[in-house]
Amino acid sequence: MPGTLYLVATPIGNLEDITLRALRVLRSCDVVAAEDTRHSGQLLKHFGIHKPLLSYFRFNEARRSAEIIERLKAGGIVALVTDAGSPGISDPGERVVAAAIAAGCRVEPIPGACALVAGLTASGLPTEEFHFAGFLPHKSGQRARRLAELALVPGTLVLYESPFRIERLVGELEAAFSGRRVVLARELTKRFEEWIRGTPAALAAVLKARPRKGEFVVLVAPADESVAESDRGENIDLTGPEGVE
Repeated sequence: MPGTLYLVATPIGNLEDITLRALRVLRSCDVVAAEDTRHSGQLLKHFGIHKPLLSYFRFNEARRSAEIIERLKAGGIVALVTDAGSPGISDPGERVVAAAIAAGCRVEPIPGACALVAGLTASGLPTEEFHFAGFLPHKSGQRARRLAELALVPGTLVLYESPFRIERLVGELEAAFSGRRVVLARELTKRFEEWIRGTPAALAAVLKARPRKGEFVVLVAPADESVAESDRGENIDLTGPEGVE
């Protein structure tokens, strides 16, 4: 019988994000396919788990997917993990999942921490309908076109952004989503978790005064949730180690 590919969610910050089921699967699998074997090796070591590690990342997905499928066909149990959160969400995993299903192998999710869900549920923005767009393209023209498309999408918009481009993104949001409420969530579940809420213009001023480190979840309110004109530039809420605890 073919084996099983487990998609194991790992901590997005706090090591206590891990689930008991995730630990059981990691202890019982034959091999762990990891986005970064060094990073995942430290996670396994912390929990006293010793398993072979197989590197699986963006630039070797095709080759590694074929190898993983062969292991599954032979009855192997493979746990797929990324550096943080759920595999396949702005991280490697989509290709091997599709290949495993096509090969008739079992694919089983092991739910857990996900920055998308954590950011959305605590943002204070509408959650009944949302659109996740992940990371924007790097080139300016492509980013502008993508944001123009996303401006027409209903519901709360959720993006991921690196600390190196967050100021740039906030400026782009001012051009494409001026007046809408925006929430920046940084270092989720970590010691220095921080939330910044306000209009793009207000957030730009905060970031310029105190640049931030760490990955960001960026949430943009729907068009019908825009901030009133009289509130623009003053609507700022800072919660975190440097704000209100």
